[in-house]
Amino acid sequence: MATRGPLGRGKRERERARVEKQKQKAVRRDEAKQRRSQTGPNEPGVDPDIAGIVPGPQANPWLDDLDEPADDSKTSDNDEGRG
Repeated sequence: MATRGPLGRGKRERERARVEKQKQKAVRRDEAKQRRSQTGPNEPGVDPDIAGIVPGPQANPWLDDLDEPADDSKTSDNDEGRG
C-alpha cells in the first residue's frame, strides 16, 4: 500500500487563517462592547423596539402624502357586472 507525503503546509496555512479570523472577531467584539457601553439604554425596563408606540388606531402612512382625500365613487356596493 502506498503512503502519502507530508500534508503539513496546507494544515499550517489553515491554522494560521483560523487564528487570524479569531483575532479579527475578538477585535470586532471589543469594538461592539465599547459602542454598547457608550450609548447605554434610553430608559431602563423599556423595550427600544416598541418605545413611542401608542395603542389604538394608527395614521395611514400611505395617505399622508396626498393633498386630497381618496375618491371612493368609482367603487360600488352591489355585485352587478361581476362574474
